[in-house]
Amino acid sequence: MTKLIFGALTILTAIATAPAAMAQDAAAGKSSFNKCLACHAIGEGAKNKVGPELNGLDGRKSGTAPDYNYSDANKNSGITWNEAVFKEYIKDPKAKIPGTKMAFAGIKNETEINNLWAYVSQFDKDGKVKQ
Repeated sequence: MTKLIFGALTILTAIATAPAAMAQDAAAGKSSFNKCLACHAIGEGAKNKVGPELNGLDGRKSGTAPDYNYSDANKNSGITWNEAVFKEYIKDPKAKIPGTKMAFAGIKNETEINNLWAYVSQFDKDGKVKQ
């Protein structure tokens, strides 16, 4: 009986701590966003640069940031940005959207990608941090 209880407690502990192990760190993501700053802006007052501003990216259709001149590849990609799509895209943008204007080799480190998504996805369409 003791082994059964110990086993159950072990399983419950593993389940309870799994989300913490996969936690994303927006502060670390802000640091990673420095790689993006040359081309993209985010936050209140963000404007398009060489690339579109990224406010409200989560749930936004690709190729729809106002007043940005997208490639046909982006406009016609059919992508709606979400966590899974972003994480696949940021590893190799040209593989995900062939013909994109984005000249970025990508980020391969999974932790960095998770943290970058945590940072980018916290901004609403007006550049305010979601509550």
